[in-house]
Amino acid sequence: MQPDISKVTIGDNTNLILEMLDDLLLRPRVQLIKWSRRTKQTPNVKIGYPGQHLASLVTGVEGSRTGARGHDLIDASEVKSCSRIDQLDKCRQCHSAVARLEQECPNCGSDNIKRNNDSKWLFGIRSEQELKLLTKDIDRILLMIGDHPNFDGGDYSTLRFQAFEIWPRNPRFRNFVALMENYYRKIYLGHKGNDPAKNPAPKNFWPYSFQFYMCNPVKVFSCTVTDAEANPRVSIDYFVDPKADRSPLAAELMPSALLNADETSVLAALPDAALRPLLVAGAEPSVFRTAALKTQKLMLNPLDELARKHLALRDTDVPAAHSTPYSRI
Repeated sequence: MQPDISKVTIGDNTNLILEMLDDLLLRPRVQLIKWSRRTKQTPNVKIGYPGQHLASLVTGVEGSRTGARGHDLIDASEVKSCSRIDQLDKCRQCHSAVARLEQECPNCGSDNIKRNNDSKWLFGIRSEQELKLLTKDIDRILLMIGDHPNFDGGDYSTLRFQAFEIWPRNPRFRNFVALMENYYRKIYLGHKGNDPAKNPAPKNFWPYSFQFYMCNPVKVFSCTVTDAEANPRVSIDYFVDPKADRSPLAAELMPSALLNADETSVLAALPDAALRPLLVAGAEPSVFRTAALKTQKLMLNPLDELARKHLALRDTDVPAAHSTPYSRI
């Protein structure tokens, strides 16, 4: 998980990140919001290509001048971006589209609005060669995301941009490889069958989902934007040196709320010595084992990479990664 230092040629990264975000995402978005109030069009600034600019500044690695197919960075890293900022919402009353800035449905006047927060990364794998490229040939995959960190509180003026890394050739990320292999061999080929005209949907990789955390993503960058609708101010909260070895970095913690009854049962079957460190202070293994699922989730700490080794992947019949001895290297 050591970046190719010879390819890290962009310096002054934090200052350039602040400048790029202002130039390509934040100031244009302020102007789009202004016009959106008049035209009722979406102010969404698509993060696809700006995400690749941000990826270059986060990693210090220049792009490879490819617009779609081919390596995204000159060190052969792959970049995937998704944005949950300014998604189009829907009226629960009449099912009409509602802009994120609108407080009421423009069609029926209802304030019962379903706010959407479901954008995801897409992985299209259409051949064994593309599967091999993604899972065996590429050292690093960068997952870029823009979202609202206070979405559940209805705060859409605070934005967050983050970058996570997955290194598919490293054993720590074997679950990612298993998911992609399962998608291609059992879902893509299963739907395509013998019909060359069929083009099955790509693999949906959902941010902050059970599968996301099971793949052990490592965060390398995070920033917060406040007052984004009028006077954006950016604070870089976390940034890993582009030349630093990622091996010592801990993977993201999985919220215990994501677990289902089968998974808490697996943890409940652990010996006291293995279960106790997973529980919040003062919680007893004996109480955890007899508690209802909702209570069990509250009794668990967020699960780190080692704790997740006890769990199996969902929605795949590829052998689970926890059958392989744990290693951080």
